[in-house]
Amino acid sequence: MTKKNEDLHGSVPDKSEVALLLIDVINDLEFDNGTALLEYALPMARQIKELKRRAKAAGVPVVYVNDNFGRWQSDFSKLLKHCLEEGVCGRPLAKLLQPEGDDCFVLKPKHSGFFPTTLDTLLDYLQVKTLILTGLTADICVLFTANDAYMRDFNLIIPADCVACDKLDQTKHALAHMARVLKADIRPSGEIDLAKFERELKAEHEPQPQGQAPQFAPRVE
Repeated sequence: MTKKNEDLHGSVPDKSEVALLLIDVINDLEFDNGTALLEYALPMARQIKELKRRAKAAGVPVVYVNDNFGRWQSDFSKLLKHCLEEGVCGRPLAKLLQPEGDDCFVLKPKHSGFFPTTLDTLLDYLQVKTLILTGLTADICVLFTANDAYMRDFNLIIPADCVACDKLDQTKHALAHMARVLKADIRPSGEIDLAKFERELKAEHEPQPQGQAPQFAPRVE
């Protein structure tokens, strides 16, 4: 369908074939296994912070896709403020990954970042073809979001060091499943050259001379 407005009335960031999603990283972790999850979430957050820095340097938009935790009257700023309060289990995580002024955010009511949220609309206007998924937890909200992204024909990158569960074996099983079933590239974040990757993606979608195959193919481990 032809869009009436090409840029969400000037509100959408520049177009990009790649977007970085941070899933449920603004999280108070105030639940039974929250302390156990924090043990794995903190190393994950440090990797995400560096990946986010590199993504922004390469012009890749960053989207926080965050649960509303059943607080239908809340907004993202209120969630962040709550998670930064003294004594909140998830405070170290929120401090590491506080959003910046030019980041986008989407609040979700359920596990998937797509159900039912504005994420589809945002990614459509950005003209995104590949999603880099990071965050919590690998076997639930990351997995559900990845499933829905795969059904929408997005290419998937899910860096193994940028997702976590409260048990290491659960993270490994979830990553193996997403690599096998959803064709996700699960290479570590340090191996992703974002600037080169976006150039290769653009080249892949440009018309190819007859008989010449695209040069880029995601790696699945």
